[in-house]
Amino acid sequence: MANLEKTASPSSSEEKPSGNKEIIVPSHLQSNEDLSASFGVDEKALLRKLDLRLLPALTLLYLLSFLDRSNVANARLEGLTTDLHMTGNQYLTGLTLYFVGYVLFEVPCNIVLKLTSPKTWLPTLTLAWGIVATLLGVTQNMAGFFVARFVLGMTESGLFPGVVFYLSMWYKREEQHYRISLFFSAASLAGAFGGILAWGIAHMNGVGGLHGWRWIFILEGILTVLVSLIAYFFVANYPSTAKFLSEEEREAIHARLASNNDATRNEAFTWTNVSLAVRDPKVWLYGLGFHTMSLPLYTLSLFLPTIIKELGYTAAQAQLLTVPPYAVATVLTITVAIASEKLKIRAPFIMGASSLAAIGYIILLSSKKPGVGYFGTILAAAGIYPATAIVLSWPANNVSGQTKRATANAMQISIGNLGAVLGTQLYRSTDGPRFFLGHSFAFGYLCCNVLVVGTLWMVLRKENARRDKGERNDRLIGVDENEWLGDEDPRWRFQT
Repeated sequence: MANLEKTASPSSSEEKPSGNKEIIVPSHLQSNEDLSASFGVDEKALLRKLDLRLLPALTLLYLLSFLDRSNVANARLEGLTTDLHMTGNQYLTGLTLYFVGYVLFEVPCNIVLKLTSPKTWLPTLTLAWGIVATLLGVTQNMAGFFVARFVLGMTESGLFPGVVFYLSMWYKREEQHYRISLFFSAASLAGAFGGILAWGIAHMNGVGGLHGWRWIFILEGILTVLVSLIAYFFVANYPSTAKFLSEEEREAIHARLASNNDATRNEAFTWTNVSLAVRDPKVWLYGLGFHTMSLPLYTLSLFLPTIIKELGYTAAQAQLLTVPPYAVATVLTITVAIASEKLKIRAPFIMGASSLAAIGYIILLSSKKPGVGYFGTILAAAGIYPATAIVLSWPANNVSGQTKRATANAMQISIGNLGAVLGTQLYRSTDGPRFFLGHSFAFGYLCCNVLVVGTLWMVLRKENARRDKGERNDRLIGVDENEWLGDEDPRWRFQT
């Protein structure tokens, strides 16, 4: 049982629930010290192969997704609102509409993924938002901008929760967190690339009779379209049908997952399983965990160029100065993910990173010096991105039942992005250069994140303790020994 002691940690088979039913670990959670050796496949080499085949492709798609949603901040500095005759408040409305579309279509998109396949659905989503992102560069008025931002949110909504669910079908529970965090690091990387690209593309102002901000949307959107067409060939399906695997490797993956989670179970989609997620209080806490991070996350990514410019820098300087905060955030996101994985803890790292970001906002609120304020933006990014990465990977580790997990992942993003909807209205042009309202909300949300995550940490630890004592074993009365009750099963342990 060594493997499961580290992951699911089921109760010993000698524990007795009420009714004297013996606790028997079902076949899909039975452990083996080296299952892959039975198939002549080196497990470490197989993991490296999966990482190289899956992660770069998925990370590239998310990088493009984040780039295409946040480049509007760069475009604003290059004259977007002036050319489209929008006021500052009307620009904020356009940002809000993106998240309205995102929230409304989050759960439906993940249901479509469950009904179709990642090889078809993920590239199709990418193609759709790439076309919309390109069209943003040719919109002629405020109404067109509003429609394009709403549809962009709608088409991008299925990528992140879809990939989180997808990775849970390839990797063991303890292997997913680091890989989801690595995938999410593309968000901060997109911010760094976005600043450099915007600075360079802005020099195309006047080419073809178009202003520089239009070229930002057009070139980055066309790049997404081209990558999406290639993605139909490099995004793989689930292990059972992935063509890049040999039969031995396919069997080895099936065996190692069967010893660890529910990925190998043939679970049909039912609305009952969807309702299990909706009725689980822990799923709502995961959602609140991201809700309290999404406001600072998206206000920073959407307004960082403006925040830096208002500190006293030129537009060109502000584009380039967005790079260091995102670079630091990328490094820390990966570093914190590795440390969290090695120590097998989640909540303390989230709370610590949120506290670091909160210090950054204290500096932004209290200092009038440009250099000190800029340092505050670095601390804010350095805390927000690592905390968000772990928050987003948590339900993928802890929710069992494929449809329930897919729904929980989508619910988390939907609930979370309601914070982004609010955040898009907080940084008004009249509030600069200090942006007291926006910075105060971000600080308050980060403090709330510490409270929410601390509460969830306590709930999960208490539930694990109850299961260790056998208090939930009555759920197994009358249940076949190989039947699995999802994360309600008393043999399941939550990662805290």
